[in-house]
Amino acid sequence: MSDDEDLLYVKKQNTIHYGSIEEQERLRLQSSQLVPPGEESMEELPNSPTNDQVGSGPAGNVHISDEYMDLEDEMSKDKQALLEEFERRKKARQVNVSTDDSEVKKNLRQLGEPICLFGEGPAERRSRLRDILSRLGEDAIQRKQEEEEERIQQEKDQETTWYHEGPDILKDSRLWIAEYSLPRARQRLLAAHEEAQLPEATVTARKQELQKFITSLTIYCSQIGDTRPLSYCNFSPDSSMLATASWSGLCKLWSIPDCELVRTFKGHTCNVGAIVFHPRVGQEETLCALASCAVDGSVKLWKLDSEDPLADIEGHEPHRVSRIEFHPSGRFLGTCCFDHSWRLWDLEVSQEV
Repeated sequence: MSDDEDLLYVKKQNTIHYGSIEEQERLRLQSSQLVPPGEESMEELPNSPTNDQVGSGPAGNVHISDEYMDLEDEMSKDKQALLEEFERRKKARQVNVSTDDSEVKKNLRQLGEPICLFGEGPAERRSRLRDILSRLGEDAIQRKQEEEEERIQQEKDQETTWYHEGPDILKDSRLWIAEYSLPRARQRLLAAHEEAQLPEATVTARKQELQKFITSLTIYCSQIGDTRPLSYCNFSPDSSMLATASWSGLCKLWSIPDCELVRTFKGHTCNVGAIVFHPRVGQEETLCALASCAVDGSVKLWKLDSEDPLADIEGHEPHRVSRIEFHPSGRFLGTCCFDHSWRLWDLEVSQEV
């Protein structure tokens, strides 16, 4: 018989392994340790770990750890989000929305959404409103309306006129101002009535004269007021002097018309906002002649014959005082403060009214 006849050909078969090979190997090794003495043990594979190796520590290429990673939580979150999205879409289809496009725009405006997007028609706009209501709730528009009504009511409550009992000095000041102002108001009304009786030609002639005078105005002289920008200037009642205020903190008094420096008032330490003349300045040089205010809240009174302040009016700090003005009588001084208030001071008693 030839060598070819001695060879046996065996058909190759597919081998199917169920489960993890490492797991099966681990079970085999554990079962081999439980075999009683005297019984025949399974032959050890050439590349398989020995019992000593298995008992002493983890095998080199055999996975015997019980640790695992749970993917169910992450998958459950995705499923939950998907279910919530389906539920929201179902809820959106059940939301009742007006078919009037103007009403839809009004509802979008109340919700703080743009009333129209680029290329959007009435149908798409209605669908967008339905989608927004499905996320915010069907009562979102009603809640917005209630919030708006509450805000309007709060504004009305803030604007409500309320009364309180003022001090005696306020009552006395009002009576004094009324006695001072009413006779002058009567004279003003009489003068206005007389002017209204003038012929139209006379009124037109006066307007033309005023127009000619205004158009003929030119620069008479020029002077450098300070090294820093000037913030305010004011003429005296008789137009014989000019007071200037500067960001350097200095206030200066100039003579008119030669523009010569008469006096420099030193007292402010920061930007001066305004300086004004007393209505009766020049009658008595020892009385208050000017008043000035600054950014730091300081208000100072000045005399014509002194560079130092006559008095300080306190109570505005730390807010900025932007403007001040004397009452025509000269007894009161009004100050405008950056705390959204204005104050009236009685200079005779140096007290806030």
